[in-house]
Amino acid sequence: MKILTVVGDALLDRDIVGTVDRICPDAPVPVLAVGGDHARPGGAALAAALARRGRVDRVQLVTALGDDAAGRQLAGLLVELGIELIDLGTTGATAEKIRVRAADQSIVRIDRGGPTSEPGPWTIEAREALARSSAVLVSDYGRGVAAAGDGRDAIASVAATTPVVWDPHPRGPIPVAGCRLVTPNQAEASRSTEAATGSNAVGRAAADADRLRAAWSAGAVAVTLGAAGAVLVDGAGTPLAVPAAPADGDPCGAGDCFAATAATELAAGALVSEAVTAAVAAASTFVARGGAAGLDLTAASGTVRVDDPDGACRPSEPGLTVAAGGCFDLLHAGHVAMLQAARALGDRLVVLLNSDDSVRRLKGPSRPLQPAEDRAAVLLALDCVDDVVVFDEQTPAEALERLRPDLFVKGGDYAVADLPEAKALAAWGGTAVTVPYLSGRSTTRLVTEAARRSSTGSLVKE
Repeated sequence: MKILTVVGDALLDRDIVGTVDRICPDAPVPVLAVGGDHARPGGAALAAALARRGRVDRVQLVTALGDDAAGRQLAGLLVELGIELIDLGTTGATAEKIRVRAADQSIVRIDRGGPTSEPGPWTIEAREALARSSAVLVSDYGRGVAAAGDGRDAIASVAATTPVVWDPHPRGPIPVAGCRLVTPNQAEASRSTEAATGSNAVGRAAADADRLRAAWSAGAVAVTLGAAGAVLVDGAGTPLAVPAAPADGDPCGAGDCFAATAATELAAGALVSEAVTAAVAAASTFVARGGAAGLDLTAASGTVRVDDPDGACRPSEPGLTVAAGGCFDLLHAGHVAMLQAARALGDRLVVLLNSDDSVRRLKGPSRPLQPAEDRAAVLLALDCVDDVVVFDEQTPAEALERLRPDLFVKGGDYAVADLPEAKALAAWGGTAVTVPYLSGRSTTRLVTEAARRSSTGSLVKE
């Protein structure tokens, strides 16, 4: 079982949203007609909520909440999300970050609960949580949890054997020695070192990361550059620059998404370079889908989205949603023709992709030829595919129940009457259809032909 422990300062984030169509008559300020008040986990609590969607089975959060209404509300939200809360308690109030927004823009931000609180001592429960962790994420928001001496000692004691990701804060302490990965943003990195030289942001970030890695005795440092991605220095040679996909949206929470993704990837056994690459992709998608404000954290966790675990399963999105399912082990012309035809039927195409275990059950122990992450990446590279959802069941019926598409499409080599998904679709008025399919194209045929040519020596080894 893969377990991630998040240590840090939890906040209660609130968005008060509405519309503005006039200016106050007695002061030059906008008048907001409130349309909604939305609360969600923030700070380390947001990182834990995002990690719950990653490649781990359990998420534990060690934090310090006040004995107040905000603390109780935040604790309730975390329990609803399946996060195991270990509350050290604090002498002060639970921090609240309130954004007042109209037309997707913040008008003002209001902070409650100053940084004067002091977290309680680490408990046996908190130490045991670290001991059973597959990875640890320190999400520091400068309110004292990461600075507590007994907590730092506990984290340092596991850093030699357990991957520790440290997301620092300007008001917080330096990371403990031995962290597998530290993830400062560009401003934090430049503030912590001498002025870096270089003609471009990537070069300066690489120089900062190199100095910080030595100063902090860290295995690797990844400096995040916002829309420009991240630069990783791990001492192995040339810095790794990971560009980000263009994303126009609310960046609030993107750093938490980056750190949480990197930590869950390391917990699952990924290399640091793989973890940082996945984190950049996840953060870009997170921003494009509206940031923390656009995140539906209440969705069920049984179906996992490869690059955005929540965004694909939103029945409320406008337009006609089309779903298509399959293994897509070796993508060929028949697959592409079917997916293009499916996308032409609606406004959004979601591919429901069999997990590796599901493919093995369907096709035998020698399949799949490619893991789900690679198959999803190839599908997402097609212009006609908007989202990919990986499911583990024998059929995509449960994934369809969550998505509730208008249409479910299969290739013309299937008969609609034979589809087990047809009955599920009828429950919400969806329809199963087939589209024309290019005959003679199949993954099995490609594998058989490759094996035949290999045995006759006609397949040249490169």
